[in-house]
Amino acid sequence: MGMVMFVDETTSGDRGAGWGLEIAEERLALRELIRRRVFQEVAEFNARTPEVFQGLVQPKDTERVLNGYALRTPRRIDPEAQTALALRAFAGNGFLVLVGDRQVTDLDEEIELALGTEVTFLKLVALVGG
Repeated sequence: MGMVMFVDETTSGDRGAGWGLEIAEERLALRELIRRRVFQEVAEFNARTPEVFQGLVQPKDTERVLNGYALRTPRRIDPEAQTALALRAFAGNGFLVLVGDRQVTDLDEEIELALGTEVTFLKLVALVGG
């Protein structure tokens, strides 16, 4: 079993602290890696139910705030629906995925998960005025 580090970055230069997830497989399709990441962040949110969701993509019926997404009404987030949103965001260039320093562009591409693999989710930020 190996630890995969997930790091969120934006094109404006912001970089999150990162967090680890244990994954037993040595190879995994990008689609499954995204699904596991989303399921983990949703499980952590649903266990604590804070006011702000800090995740890869914005859940429906939320408002973007400084440190995440505020739910208009307190509720549990559906991990399947959130995964579907994340996969659509990836397909629509809402974020890029870098494994080490290599970009992965195909959801079905198998990624080698060597010990200490860092997966960066680069969220694309719209330019002001453009």
